[in-house]
Amino acid sequence: MANELSYWEKTSFFNYDIIVVGSGIVGLNAAIHLKETAPKLRISILERGFLPTGASTKNAGFACFGSVSELIEQEKTAGTDHLGKLIERRWKGLLKLRNLLGDNSIDYQCQGGFELFKKDEALLSEQCVSKIEHFNNLIRNIVGADAFSLKNSQIESFGFKEIESLIANQYEAQIDTGKMMFALLQYAQKLGVVVFNNCPVKHIVEVDNVVEVNTDQGNFSCKKIIIATNAFVNSLLPDLEISPGRGQVLITSPIKNLKVKGTFHYDKGYYYFRNINNRILLGGGRNIDFDAETTTAFGQTEVIQQALEHLLKHVILPDIHFKIEHRWSGIMAFGNVLEPLIKEVKPNVFCATRCNGMGIAIGSQTGEDVAELALRSL
Repeated sequence: MANELSYWEKTSFFNYDIIVVGSGIVGLNAAIHLKETAPKLRISILERGFLPTGASTKNAGFACFGSVSELIEQEKTAGTDHLGKLIERRWKGLLKLRNLLGDNSIDYQCQGGFELFKKDEALLSEQCVSKIEHFNNLIRNIVGADAFSLKNSQIESFGFKEIESLIANQYEAQIDTGKMMFALLQYAQKLGVVVFNNCPVKHIVEVDNVVEVNTDQGNFSCKKIIIATNAFVNSLLPDLEISPGRGQVLITSPIKNLKVKGTFHYDKGYYYFRNINNRILLGGGRNIDFDAETTTAFGQTEVIQQALEHLLKHVILPDIHFKIEHRWSGIMAFGNVLEPLIKEVKPNVFCATRCNGMGIAIGSQTGEDVAELALRSL
């Protein structure tokens, strides 16, 4: 391809002030912030897929800041004060996304969130219930009063079986991931951001303060580059301590008189499901086989798909006929630190990664933060 380029193509399409690699939620928000802050900058995004590849268009669409059991585990890692700051970052990130695109554009619906506990999980349930007041106090000034509450009385209304306890989060919400990403792409392009799809980056080299970016479509150049490929970042920056995590997802055909409304977590957040267009979208099960799911390869495994279907049949939709209409997977990025990794890796090369499964909540702020880092270095 590079040998077939014309003079006009070489001089007009391949040189930029800042190039962003990855057109997911982080990369798009980085590009948007760059153009809104400095409109005269030439900004482009290089995306390896036809659509954004990774997790941004493949997640479950949870606008969440964490279930009680997840927050308990995160508090062990981060400490109470630091966890409060993390939750604030997630909440403000959600507000930033909503303010940028508008609730209608992303189909934002605050139908509440719920964490489920089976009868044989009494100890975990009791631990989580005992922490409700603690976490409500921690986030009262961030999110609002009484986020979490015990709602066992609602179990029957959802039609669940084998569930003994239910903790509700009144601020939990859901969005349409496809609409969100479409709106972000439109917003970025309206500002003048150029997006090149099917343009995987192979190598990045700095020569005389110019970053040369080698792709199958030709060689780009820029002053600064932002790598926002999340779980795939190690293909370009191999020394970063990032661990990929595959999330397998399925969705049913429409179900008449579906009782399930809202977003739901089970088994410390390793399973998650929601309603969407009278269907159930269900994902998770990564904890069944961490080794196999620590991968950047898309796909499904029989053991996890069987676990998802078992949960559907025996807990979520008991005695209700359903069909699985579609299955897919997304790739998330995890690390030992709960905050996203935002840094200048080497001169003129920046990265924003490690969203730890909270991309919708923190992606907007993460993109803005890495953009600010690059702007300050211009």
